[in-house]
Formats: sequence, C-alpha cells, structure tokens
Amino acid sequence: MTVGSENLPGTCTCGEEASEEELLARLDEVIESYREKPGALIPVLHCAQGIYGYLPEVALKRIALGLKKPYSEVAGVVSFYSFFSTVPRGKHVIRVCLGTACYVRGGLEVLEAIKDKLGIDVGETTEDRMFSLEVARCFGACGLAPAVSIDDEVHRRVRAARVGQMLAPYYEQEEVATNA
Repeated sequence: MTVGSENLPGTCTCGEEASEEELLARLDEVIESYREKPGALIPVLHCAQGIYGYLPEVALKRIALGLKKPYSEVAGVVSFYSFFSTVPRGKHVIRVCLGTACYVRGGLEVLEAIKDKLGIDVGETTEDRMFSLEVARCFGACGLAPAVSIDDEVHRRVRAARVGQMLAPYYEQEEVATNA
C-alpha cells in the first residue's frame, strides 16, 4: 500500500457523510494495517487526513494510542509538516508565494487582494468550505513572479487586480457540479 492510493484501508472517496463512529472505525482499520510497520506514523496521519479531511484531536489521540506513541510525538509531527492540518480545509487550497522574488514583485498585494476577495485571513477557510488560504515560500517560478498555487495548479504573474478572474473558474466548477 502506498500513500495516495485509492485502496488504502479506511479512506473514502464517495463524498458521503459518515458518523464519528464510522470515521473512527475507518481510522482503526488504517492503524491496524500499519501497527507493526516501522515508520508508520506519517502514512497513518496521511490516511487519517484523507478520512477526516483534516486531523482533529480525537484522531490524533486514537493514532497515538493505536501506534503506542506519545501524543506529543504525534502532535509534533503534525505541526512540523505543512501538509497536515488540524483545522478543516476548503475544497481548494490557495497558497500565495511570499519568497523573495514574489514578494518584491507584488506577492503581498496579491495576498491582500485574495484575503479581501474571500473574506478570510491566512490559515482560515471560507464559510462555504470552498477555499483555504496559506502562504508559501517558493514554488520555483521566480522568473514568473508573483506566483499563486490553487491545489496543484500554479498561476504565474498574478496581479492583485485580477484575483477575481483567477478564482472565477473554481466558482464556475462548483456551480456546474451543484447543478449537475
């Protein structure tokens, strides 16, 4: 089994709402399948985030108990790696690069425009759970700064005045999905 595989135990891609008991049962399956494997913590955390969409405290405690690790170790790994989140994330994660080139070429203004457009601050998620906003340090697109990533798509030479145009396709996708 590999992280990211659709066949990981306990993961669900069907989009249905599950009860807390069902989520914990899925998590227990994952923990059981990794329990005796060295280096199990990070794959289990990845799977748990796939199950919940984020890593709530109840999941972290269950993982610590199931893998016989101190809670402080589990929470420490989660806080160290930016991929992990302890708060629900939006359907789309926006990351604004504030590395040197992006910052100098207007990255901060782009960030402010996105914050204004979405009505959230860095580290927050919109009320409709459509977008989460984060800051990054470098996407490797310095020659095309400022850069913004939305999910796996990198937008280059972003201008604050055009933030609405950049976000519009994501809103349109949602409308199409909702009306389908």
